[in-house]
Amino acid sequence: MAPLPAPSARTCMVPRAIRPANRPRPCAHALALLLVAAAANAGAADLTADQVARALAQASAAQPANFDGKDLSDLELARLDFRHASLRGTNLFASRLVSSNFAGVDLRDANLNGAWLMGADFTGARLAGASLLSVVILGGEVKAMPIFRDADLQRTKMIADLPGADLSGANLRDAHVGVEIRNQGMGQMRTDMTGAHLAGATLAGADLNRSLLSFADLRRSDLRGANLFRVKLVGADLTGADVTGADFTEADLTDAVLRDVTGLDHAKGLDGARR
Repeated sequence: MAPLPAPSARTCMVPRAIRPANRPRPCAHALALLLVAAAANAGAADLTADQVARALAQASAAQPANFDGKDLSDLELARLDFRHASLRGTNLFASRLVSSNFAGVDLRDANLNGAWLMGADFTGARLAGASLLSVVILGGEVKAMPIFRDADLQRTKMIADLPGADLSGANLRDAHVGVEIRNQGMGQMRTDMTGAHLAGATLAGADLNRSLLSFADLRRSDLRGANLFRVKLVGADLTGADVTGADFTEADLTDAVLRDVTGLDHAKGLDGARR
C-alpha cells in the first residue's frame, strides 16, 4: 500500500524521536498532549499493516475481525474497509486512517489521538468514551472532512478542526469538546466546527466551552445543560433547538437564528452573551 503524502497545512516542529519520517507535524498548541501520548505508545504495534489488511479481507459479518484492545498505533491503514471488524479499546494513536470506512464499527474507548482522519467515514460508528485529541484532518492530498453522521460520540474527548463536517444526528451527550484549561501553557486548544452540520445532534451535557460554532447548523439539536461558555455561535442556526439549562455566559450569538427555540427562559448567562 503506497504511503500518503504528508499534510502541509498547520505544521510545526515535533521532536523527530517521536515523529517517524513523513509523518504530519502537529501545531505547537497540540505538542504537550502528543508528547505525553507518544511516551505511552513507545512500543511496537501488535500487528503490521499487512496483517490488519489480510484480517479485514477475510472478515465477514458472521466472522468479524477482532482487534479489541490491540495496539495498532502508527500504522498505514488508509483506504481500508473496517465494517466487518471490532475495535473496542483499540490503540490507533497516530495511525493513518485516511479514507477508511468505519461505518457502524464498534470503536468504544478507542484511542485515536493524533490519527489521520481525512475522508474517513464514521457514519453510525460507536465511539462512546473514545479519545480524539489533536487528530489530523487538514492538509494532505485528501481534502474531505471525516463523516460522523449518526455516530455515538457520548463521553468522547475531542479536539479537532472540523469546519463544515457532517455530525448531523450524532450523539455527543456529555462529550468534552471544549478547551482544556490545564493545557493552555502550549497555546489554546479549541475545536473548530465552523459551518458544521449538527442538525438533530444530541449535545446535552456536553462541554463545548470556547469552541468555534459560527454558522453551524444546529437546528433541532439537543443542547440541554451544555456548557457554551465563550462559544462562537455567530450566524449559527438554532431553529427548534432545546437549550434548557445551557450556559451561554460570554457566548457570541451575533446574528444567530433563535427561532422556535425551547428553554430560552431557562438558559443561563444570556444576559452576558453577545447578541
